[in-house]
Amino acid sequence: MTTIIYIVLGLVGLFVLLQVGLRLSVYLKKGKSAPDLSGKYAKAAKDSAPSLFYFYSEQCGACKPMTPVVEKLKKEYRNVFKVNIQKDMKTAKKFGVMGTPSTVIVQNGEIKQFWMGPQPEDKLRKHLNASAAMQTA
Repeated sequence: MTTIIYIVLGLVGLFVLLQVGLRLSVYLKKGKSAPDLSGKYAKAAKDSAPSLFYFYSEQCGACKPMTPVVEKLKKEYRNVFKVNIQKDMKTAKKFGVMGTPSTVIVQNGEIKQFWMGPQPEDKLRKHLNASAAMQTA
């Protein structure tokens, strides 16, 4: 019985350490240079206007409620990109995406925000507008 308790505690501890590691790696990406990208992503990452990169997977359950939100933002803002990690794994790897959904805001070649998990529309909109307002001020 004692052995089972130790095994369970060890697994819980491992899970906690993995979560802390993921959160720390995301936190450390803020303020870093955006990776070298190609095509339409390259210009957007270097632009003075904020760019939102939404990394998702079609099989991801947490992505399903967030995808329509990003579609709506994509119609309103010019630099919003949906990146399907199954079709564009290179871009996801360059950003260091470890899970979906992940959302990255890049401006002037720098990562301004990096979130893992679903994000509410008002939070995304606030960061896109705040970054845009700073550029016009």
